[in-house]
Amino acid sequence: MEQKRKIGGERMNEDMISELPEALLLHILSSVPTKDVIATSVLSKRWRSLWKMVPNLKLYFNMEYYSSEDVYRLLNLHKAPVLESLHLSIEDKSARLDIGILIGIAFSRHVRELVLDHYREDETTVRFPSVLCSYNNTLEVLKLTHDFLLDFPSRVCFDALRELHLYHVQFKDEASVCNLLSGCPRLQDLVVERFSNFDVETYTIAVPSLQRLTIEEEYNISDVDGGGYVINAPSLKCLNIKGLCFNDVCLIENAPELVEAKIEDVSDVDNENILASLTSAKRLSFYFPLEIKYPIGTIFYQLVSLELHIQGTNGWNLFSFMLDSSPKLQSIKLDSQN
Repeated sequence: MEQKRKIGGERMNEDMISELPEALLLHILSSVPTKDVIATSVLSKRWRSLWKMVPNLKLYFNMEYYSSEDVYRLLNLHKAPVLESLHLSIEDKSARLDIGILIGIAFSRHVRELVLDHYREDETTVRFPSVLCSYNNTLEVLKLTHDFLLDFPSRVCFDALRELHLYHVQFKDEASVCNLLSGCPRLQDLVVERFSNFDVETYTIAVPSLQRLTIEEEYNISDVDGGGYVINAPSLKCLNIKGLCFNDVCLIENAPELVEAKIEDVSDVDNENILASLTSAKRLSFYFPLEIKYPIGTIFYQLVSLELHIQGTNGWNLFSFMLDSSPKLQSIKLDSQN
């Protein structure tokens, strides 16, 4: 914004935005698309290097925005002492070869939130550089989307990681799943979206610090029946499971602190174990479209709110069972489907 004012009988141009404190300018620029932030460098001498201190960057690898060489150069010019967040969207095939270098630069900048999106049409995976994961004490949020291959032959060390999102990534083997999750001692939020049994048969989630867990599977023509999940999370508070249509097992071994759970469309899973593992919850939402096995003698001592999606006789039998097993129940929501 520019306005004119009269000083000493002369009108002078005043760039009011440029007179704001640098900390406020950086805060404003943090919410502006990175390509526009960089474009501000031509405004004036003061703005020439200001973009280099912006703590949040979102960069696209494609012909319209940046090549991998451009991103490499921009990250090297960046001077903020801490990179609060870096979001890299990869469409350019050549960028796949440089992803390890770029992640290494981000880690050297003490990045706190790293978001990597890999869009491809040729079904080529990009290997996440496990060598960079041997020790990191600054990364707090990691989000990986589409066709990253996670191969961790040894345990990683993400000491500060609180939040992990894995959207349709591929693990090399079951050991890689365990080596990643066991190396996150402060992990509180885990989101897993995948195709059933696409990479590993048994997906073991053993995280003592975990408080919120979401598992969602999508249908895929190549899905093979069998396998499933083993969950050992003694601090878990919230659980959301959806779409386990090709799994035999969802074994919740240890979740005594569970407060809220939503279970939807787990038609082939041994759901007796699921019900029996939810007795500490205060709020439950169920959608079991097929036959349900009832854990005899189970009492939901803490349950106060129940939402049930009723389908056929089995659904009404579940409703009757829950009423008999929930002495503190106060609120019921029914969605009947015939």
